[in-house]
Amino acid sequence: MAVATGLVIIGLAVVIVTIKGVFSSEGSKLSADRMFIDASTGKAFEHELTMGEPIPVKAPSGGSTGYPAEACYWTKDGRTKTEPTWVLIGIWRGSTEPTFCPDCGRLVVGHNPAPSSGGKPPPTKDEYMKGRHGPTR
Repeated sequence: MAVATGLVIIGLAVVIVTIKGVFSSEGSKLSADRMFIDASTGKAFEHELTMGEPIPVKAPSGGSTGYPAEACYWTKDGRTKTEPTWVLIGIWRGSTEPTFCPDCGRLVVGHNPAPSSGGKPPPTKDEYMKGRHGPTR
C-alpha cells in the first residue's frame, strides 16, 4: 500500500511538471526574465516580471527605479562585441531626445536590433546630428 501511494505521488508530480511545461513557452520565460537598469545608479540588473507588475520595478537600490534596458553590442570603432552594454533609453526618463550608448556613443532605440553579419553599425551622435540637420557649413 505504501509503495502504491508513493508511485501515485511520483506520477502526479510528473504530470504536474509535464503540464506546466506544455502551457509555458520559452518565449514567455524570455519575456519575463529581462535586464533592467536602475535609473538612480545606472547599474543593470536581472529581474523576472510577474503578471501585472508595474514598471518601474523595485531596483537593488531599494526604490522603484528599475526600467527595461536595451542591449548595445557595438564598439566605438563600429565593431561588434559579445557582451552588451545595457542602456536606459530616454523614453523611460521622459525624454524625446535620442539615446546614445554611454560606452560606444552609438544610437540605441527601443527593441534595439542585434548586429547582423555585414550589418552597418548605428550612427554615432555626430553622424546622427549631421544626418538629421544636414551637413554643417
